[in-house]
Amino acid sequence: MASEENNRGAFRIQEFYCRKMDAPIYAAICAAIADGLDRDSETGRKLLDWPGEPTRDALPLRLIGGLHALVLAGKDAELAEIFAGKLEGEALQAALNRVLVRNDAALLPWLDGPPQTNEPGRSGALIVGLLEVARRLGPKLEILEIGSSGGLNLLIDRYRFDLGGALLGPADSPVTIAPVWLGDPPDLPALAIVSTRGCDVQPLDVTDPAVEARLSAYVWAETPMRLERLQKAIGMIRERGVRLDKADAADWVETRLAEPQEQGVTRVLMHSVVWQYVPDASTARIRAAMEAAGAAATPERPLAWVAMEPDRALGEQVVSVRAWPDGGPRITVATAHAHAAWVRPGAERSSEQGILLDAAAEVRI
Repeated sequence: MASEENNRGAFRIQEFYCRKMDAPIYAAICAAIADGLDRDSETGRKLLDWPGEPTRDALPLRLIGGLHALVLAGKDAELAEIFAGKLEGEALQAALNRVLVRNDAALLPWLDGPPQTNEPGRSGALIVGLLEVARRLGPKLEILEIGSSGGLNLLIDRYRFDLGGALLGPADSPVTIAPVWLGDPPDLPALAIVSTRGCDVQPLDVTDPAVEARLSAYVWAETPMRLERLQKAIGMIRERGVRLDKADAADWVETRLAEPQEQGVTRVLMHSVVWQYVPDASTARIRAAMEAAGAAATPERPLAWVAMEPDRALGEQVVSVRAWPDGGPRITVATAHAHAAWVRPGAERSSEQGILLDAAAEVRI
């Protein structure tokens, strides 16, 4: 149920995620908002009176994206000190409330839609799922991604990967994705991604400087290497684009699954950190469409579903796979940091104590 208490609690939950992901400055900002946000600004009032489920709506990340945009643009010196970690406690709370009052007009639009973070590093976790599909069903894969944002993970066939010393992908790629690998290097099956195609309800043209600036604002200030990687990936799109459609996810999946499928190529639905943003009615349609297509799948024209979606209670991403025609249960092939800074192959999850969540905030594929 929507309430000020629940909305403040969303920032406490985000604080937990930020501390787990080694982002202490962002964690401190979230804690200060949870404890000290007042109603002097229109932004503050909108946050405290948020009508939806704030964790599922990524409310803290909407706000912090707007704050970081101001920092990157050099618009507020006091906010720059906050992002440099120079304030804490009550001083930090008071400074944030002043910042919101001064920057209401700039910040309010950032609350109007979910963050369209387009993190190329997530390909370092998704590739684990694709390798499992290739291992089970054969090397040739046709990738269909929903929630593609600007399409940077549609470059998964053009990135270079270093998975604990196991190398794959073009050696001359401008982007090498090398997560901290928490396990033995994988045995690499033959893998040939024959095509990639994606959709988004509001796709981003990453070649537009304004869009690049917006995506840069969603990159956490404490991870500058992610910003460098983002810029290189955008450069790859400028050099050669990707196939990205503007479409409702359920409509698009149903249409793509109905198209002829090449023999010997596995059709793969792929997505990462998007399921929470898709309306429940649409996720039900996607499940039904995949089950129907799976029932019709054959060894010559198999189907797979690779997802990287959060275990919110633990603050980790779960990489899972379903495959047809065997139609067995979804299996976990890895867990990962939200930006895939680390990847742990296998089904094991963190043994750390998690955080209590409202059931509405949980993500179920």
